[in-house]
Amino acid sequence: MIVGVLFTRVELSIPIPVLIGTVIVSWGLYLVLIVQKVGQNSLSSAFLGYFLIFSLGYSLTLLQKERAAASKDENLGDSISYLARVTKHDVEKPNSFENQLEVIATLESMGWKKSHGKVLVYHKSKTPLIPGQVILVANSPDRISSPTFPNEFDYSGFLERKGIHYRQFIGEKFEVFDSSEVNSFTYRLANFREKLLGIIEAKVPNRASQQIAAALLLGQKENLDKDIKNAYAETGTMHILAVSGLHVGIIYAILLFPLKGIRIKSSQKRIYLTTVILLIWVYAILTGFSPSVIRAATMFSLFTVGQMRKRCPSSFNILAFSAMVMITLDPTVIYEVGFQLSYAAVAGILLIQPLIVRFWLPPNRVLEYLWQLTAVSIAAQLTTFPLSVYYFHIFPTYFLIANLFIIPLSFVVMSVGISFLALSWIPLLGAGLGGMVSGLIWVQNWITHTIQLFPGGNMERLTITFSGMLLVWGMLIIWANWEFGNRKKLVYLMICLFFGVDWRSVFFEN
Repeated sequence: MIVGVLFTRVELSIPIPVLIGTVIVSWGLYLVLIVQKVGQNSLSSAFLGYFLIFSLGYSLTLLQKERAAASKDENLGDSISYLARVTKHDVEKPNSFENQLEVIATLESMGWKKSHGKVLVYHKSKTPLIPGQVILVANSPDRISSPTFPNEFDYSGFLERKGIHYRQFIGEKFEVFDSSEVNSFTYRLANFREKLLGIIEAKVPNRASQQIAAALLLGQKENLDKDIKNAYAETGTMHILAVSGLHVGIIYAILLFPLKGIRIKSSQKRIYLTTVILLIWVYAILTGFSPSVIRAATMFSLFTVGQMRKRCPSSFNILAFSAMVMITLDPTVIYEVGFQLSYAAVAGILLIQPLIVRFWLPPNRVLEYLWQLTAVSIAAQLTTFPLSVYYFHIFPTYFLIANLFIIPLSFVVMSVGISFLALSWIPLLGAGLGGMVSGLIWVQNWITHTIQLFPGGNMERLTITFSGMLLVWGMLIIWANWEFGNRKKLVYLMICLFFGVDWRSVFFEN
């Protein structure tokens, strides 16, 4: 499916109706083969099945490109002024507030006309913009320029995948035209999330703790100070601040805790587990529906369904299925670093962690817990460090020490934090829980900053090429499958890796 998405970069003039017709005929033929049980194990049926998955990725990407092209008004940059609806809450920046607008109409020389498109705006109004408001903006927005240098970050491409093609500094040169949609159902979730952020700001005393609490509990990372980001990045604990599978796993563990030690009827258990699935997806939506959250929510949902049916589904099948769901919803998600790191980390944990755990048998439960946690961190780092070096050119030396302290502490913070958000309406209890959250996060930040000060804590200016990444991942796959796989094929793969890779370009560009 990923190959199908990537193949759309090749310029082919295939009409969409012809493509859809080919896919429909192929699906019909494949279903006939399955129903008639003809050639189920043959090479032809396997090729047809993989072709269908490839064509699905290819078709979805083309359709998305067409929708993206249709959602952009090429004349928006030449307008005199425009009407637009606010779609998000303000995000505070050093000298302004950032927001996002959905254009409704533009004023041109011939008068007003309907329009469309997204604009990233920066304003200095003392009154915040609220989702649902319609504002009149003077002047036209600017087109986001492409990168000038070859290795420069493609910010325009990053925003284009979000459907944003324009940006504008509007200062105070705008007027609120209509606020009737502010309390509508469309923006109720955004307003509820903002209300929870207000609770954190009101009842968590320390400002740094407020920022971490917003990131941990609600996935709100936009207001994080640069010093905090650097501290967590340089200690290898930045994943704590990005709502991910770890956070969904903590929520899942908290929700399943009442089932431990009690016996209930199977029908009651199914009802409770169904409620758990719904709550996980509510949390996923509330925290912004990031790639790692969708992956984790899908995986835990399928595991829970397996519990209902007393089955143990394959972790790799669930991981692959969750990736296919995400690619179906948004094919361009494969280009996002968060998506790549998230799936590389989970694949590493599933493949490598069991091998690492077997190196040592701890004598007691406390050491066993610490060793399990260490093995998870090592496995995740082994599979994600090529990507980290490729994109960011750094590697945190003390990631093991940092994660041994920060991951258990973040579990405690989230457990107390969820209780705090749920019970914040009770005056004394809400204030007490807010103070506990603030204190726990202060300790977490202190540990992080302390480890950051260790000598040689961050290896910088590292470089690896795409060939180098493939080589590292190939070696890890060989290691993970050596005991139970076909060793002859693995040896062939190893030979192909060593002789097929240009060693001069593994760690340095030509």
